[in-house]
Amino acid sequence: MPPAVTPSPLHLIVGEEELLVERAVQAAVTAARLADPDVELRRVHAAQLTDAELAELASPSLFAESRVLVLDAAHEAGKDAADAIAGYLRDPADGLTVVLVHNGGGRGKPLLDAARAAGATVVECPKITRPSDREAFVRGEVRRLGGKTDPAAVAALIEAVGSDLRELAAAAGQLVADTGGALTEQAVRRYHRGKAEVTGFVVAEKAVTGDRAGALEALRWAMLHGVPHVLVADALADAVRTVARVSGASQAGGDPYRMAQQLGMPPWKVRKAIGQSRGWRPAALAEAMAVVAEVNADVKGVAADPDYALQRAVLRICAARTGGR
Repeated sequence: MPPAVTPSPLHLIVGEEELLVERAVQAAVTAARLADPDVELRRVHAAQLTDAELAELASPSLFAESRVLVLDAAHEAGKDAADAIAGYLRDPADGLTVVLVHNGGGRGKPLLDAARAAGATVVECPKITRPSDREAFVRGEVRRLGGKTDPAAVAALIEAVGSDLRELAAAAGQLVADTGGALTEQAVRRYHRGKAEVTGFVVAEKAVTGDRAGALEALRWAMLHGVPHVLVADALADAVRTVARVSGASQAGGDPYRMAQQLGMPPWKVRKAIGQSRGWRPAALAEAMAVVAEVNADVKGVAADPDYALQRAVLRICAARTGGR
């Protein structure tokens, strides 16, 4: 048998992304249990930890049992608790694995610095807010589960499920299991039919390609399922502006990857917009830009009937794209 791997005695988990933090904690506990299946687990809120309690937790076990102590919300620890934890870090106990969870902010920074100075194994779990980071998370999740995917499928999944990481992880897991690991855009649309197809983005995509019937049908479904008017209007504006920006950049030459860097967009979105921009004339794009600006005001109270305002905007964008045909 290969020799057992000795787990790190100190883990520092930094960040505010709850799912990633929980996974990092679980990974540290799992590593300790691989070394000793009978390891004892204690989880304590750092702000509630007393000097005496820490001394008790860190004291040698009567039967030399391994222990894991998870200290949650270390940034909320008061001065006494923080001093006690920092003192322990300077003189750690044998057989005890400490997992320190900190949000990474300025509060409690001395304790954060003390853990780093003590040689902690650090796992960064920053809040995921940028679209590119969310896409990277989905790709990584699919790979972690043994599946394969592509940019179009990733975009479709985020469009269908939303931005919540737990929901994205659950959806990715279900799709990988149900499709045998081949997560394609068609699979996402098939499994999430009804939600993916009623978003404002689907309405906008069909409108900017001149698909009048498809855009109106998607809009009717969106209204039926209660998609907020503002979200549909925002999606129309985003689609038209993206086509306009990509159209201007593509006329100047350059490949999609270089354009993506220049425009600050993911490459898949640039490639998609390049296809959507074919057939759009500069004057038509200017007209569409005026339409989306108008409908944005309409759905925020200017128009008496926001449903009609959105329908009219979709028809005008399609007409601009097709040259009035």
